[in-house]
Amino acid sequence: MQAQSYLITFAGTGASTTVDSVKVENLSQCTSLALTGTDTLLLSSTTGINDAAYSQDVPVNIYPNPSPGDCSVKFKTKSAGDVSIGLYDITGKAILQQKEFSSGGDCLFHLTGIRCGAYILKIVSDDHLYTSKLISQYTGMSSPDIESPASDIGRHYNLSHAEGMYETVGAGSIIYMQFNTGDTLKLTGKAGVYKTVSMLFPVQSQTVTFPFSDCTDFDGNHYAVVRIGSQLWMQENLKATHYQDGSDIPNVPDSATWGALATGAWCDFRNLPAEGAAYGHLYNFYAVNDIRKICPAGWHVPSNSEWNTLEEFLDTTVDTTALGGTGRFIGRILKEGCTTRWQYMDSTYGFNSAGFTALCANFRNATGAWSLAPGDNHDDGFWTSTSYSTNSAWYRSLRWCYPDIYCMFPMKKSGNSVRCIKDN
Repeated sequence: MQAQSYLITFAGTGASTTVDSVKVENLSQCTSLALTGTDTLLLSSTTGINDAAYSQDVPVNIYPNPSPGDCSVKFKTKSAGDVSIGLYDITGKAILQQKEFSSGGDCLFHLTGIRCGAYILKIVSDDHLYTSKLISQYTGMSSPDIESPASDIGRHYNLSHAEGMYETVGAGSIIYMQFNTGDTLKLTGKAGVYKTVSMLFPVQSQTVTFPFSDCTDFDGNHYAVVRIGSQLWMQENLKATHYQDGSDIPNVPDSATWGALATGAWCDFRNLPAEGAAYGHLYNFYAVNDIRKICPAGWHVPSNSEWNTLEEFLDTTVDTTALGGTGRFIGRILKEGCTTRWQYMDSTYGFNSAGFTALCANFRNATGAWSLAPGDNHDDGFWTSTSYSTNSAWYRSLRWCYPDIYCMFPMKKSGNSVRCIKDN
């Protein structure tokens, strides 16, 4: 029953020092869950324990909590056996540990001398693993201790206190997630309108601090951001329908009209609004390069050389002078790999280990025709801000059947996705 477990808490910095909510995605197992910003994430590979142990139906009840240093801990076991109780600080260091025999049913412990701080209480029996957060406000110097009164442990007991007195107060929940060593976690923290993605490869208990930064376009779309190396990228495709100054970017659905344009325009793939909502809009290069600026204030369309910086940071096999496909695995690092419409191939599916989350958004070619992949599951494309010639510009593409990144210069009339990067 013993297994490596990590406790993950959350904090904010930058535009917000608090965290409202966190979405946790285990990219290695394609599982996810939602937490509040005050919850603690318990990562554990423990098996053979009743799943109900992690639900709110069988909580550890602590009173009072926050504690003045002394508190009572109540829980239940279904059968007779040894019960281990442990108190750990936020780094995972054991503060108290004790084992007692219980004949089953209600159990009661008393904790004393718990010094000021945040702690995780962990109780292991043969049929359950209980966890709960404990906050102590005690500033004295007494040594911490666990008491298990003979009158309470080892038999059923009846408390004279009202049951409500044993509810956990003032502390977030402990939320369990199954975890195996080597798993990759994508954490999306939200604070008001701000959203930041942090990638986590857990090897210890820790606090994840989200560096929140405003990324809001003229239309009021709020974009998640992710730091990759020295660069801060939008983690979503652009959905703007106006330039920074409020000027309209025309929506051009007609293919013939699109193919004749030499000014900025956007569309949704196959002119379906649901595509734009899920995958972002497609833009021609004239919109990307317009002096009115297409990205949110403080952000810009990355240049060809800024894309090179990203590529070299993620995959040392990328040749930034190459034309066409380059890199042994950068495409897999960038592509989304769980809830995705990328066509699956064992050697090319996405890891998303950098948190970039490249979606299979497809494209529109220079004549106004749509990409022709069956199932719309083969390609995407991202503009750079760098022209190649009068009629063409540099872009990057990820393809379902290759693990690399494709560097080329399509016609400026083409429609591709846009990711913005934070100004220096």
